[in-house]
Amino acid sequence: MSPPTQTSGVTSDLRISWLGQIKFADALALQEDIVARKREDRAAADEVLLLEHEPVYTIGRTPDKSSLLGGAHLPHPLFAINRGGQATYHGPGQLMGYPIVDLRRCGQDLHRYLRWLEQILIDLLAEFQIAGARRDGLTGVWIGYQRKIASIGVGIRHWITMHGFALNVCGDLAPFAHIVPCGINDVALTSMERELGQSISVIDVAAVFENLARRRIDDLHVDLAPT
Repeated sequence: MSPPTQTSGVTSDLRISWLGQIKFADALALQEDIVARKREDRAAADEVLLLEHEPVYTIGRTPDKSSLLGGAHLPHPLFAINRGGQATYHGPGQLMGYPIVDLRRCGQDLHRYLRWLEQILIDLLAEFQIAGARRDGLTGVWIGYQRKIASIGVGIRHWITMHGFALNVCGDLAPFAHIVPCGINDVALTSMERELGQSISVIDVAAVFENLARRRIDDLHVDLAPT
């Protein structure tokens, strides 16, 4: 299975890039730059950045910070960012996906976008014989009722998305114990490696996501031409 290229071409108005492991601040700056360019040029292709992060905690735009359990004890840096949701952890072994999508092409429908992203992750897991599912009232992807394998947190600027999903592929899940992940007390974090009982690489999973996203981008876009 070939990995995504460093800068893939545009197919169905979607550009996908594999960035490897980069710092959270660098990925945030890159997203902000792309959002600004897309705001000025509505013809610019939608993009997806696929990557891993060095260890970091993030929390969304909420006055309730209780999921951080105070925050002073955290073993890695904390970023407060413009996405929805409570605290989570990112680190090596986790596939990060940052779709930068112009929802003005998608009927300005955030719900439709979130369900599209969840479905791609569910279909990706199925490619590895893992039965992912939604959980009523909660965004993300689960194994059974309690085990969470993928988190989704999205920010919107001028109807252009940023941030996105974190899929636990392999690696250490222990840093999640320092917070209440996503503010859900009964959650147990799992990974593809843990569910399969065998090693799996982030870059192989990224390649599958790329293929699915390219095939499914037209499911997200809507025909906005006058009737």
